[in-house]
Amino acid sequence: MTLTWEQVVVDAADSGALGSWWAEALGWVVVGEAPGEVEIRPAPDRLPGLVFVTVPEREAGKNRLHLDFRPDDQAAEVARLLSLGARTADVGQGEQPWVVLTDPEHNVFCVLGSRHR
Repeated sequence: MTLTWEQVVVDAADSGALGSWWAEALGWVVVGEAPGEVEIRPAPDRLPGLVFVTVPEREAGKNRLHLDFRPDDQAAEVARLLSLGARTADVGQGEQPWVVLTDPEHNVFCVLGSRHR
C-alpha cells in the first residue's frame, strides 16, 4: 500500500489564531500559511500535520473526532495548556485517568496519563 497519512484538517472560525495556538501548545512549527489556512507540523519535514481552515459555519455539536496526547507529566501539561487558554470539559466521561480539554474554539482533546514503562 502507498497511502501516507499527511494531515488532519480542522475547521476553524479563525484559522490563523487556532493554528498558532496549536503550534504553541504542541511545540510545532508553522509550515504553510495562506488566506484562511494554516498548516503546522512537528518539524518542517515530519508528518502528519494539522491544517486549520477558516469556514463560515459555526460548530454544530459534539466533535466526531478528537485528538489524544500522552505527556510525560499529565498534571504539568494540563496546567500548561490551561495557561495557554484551553478549558476543562465534561463530555460525560465520568472518573477517568485522562483529562478532557477544549482548545480556544471548543474542539475537544484529551490529555492521557503517563504510559507505564
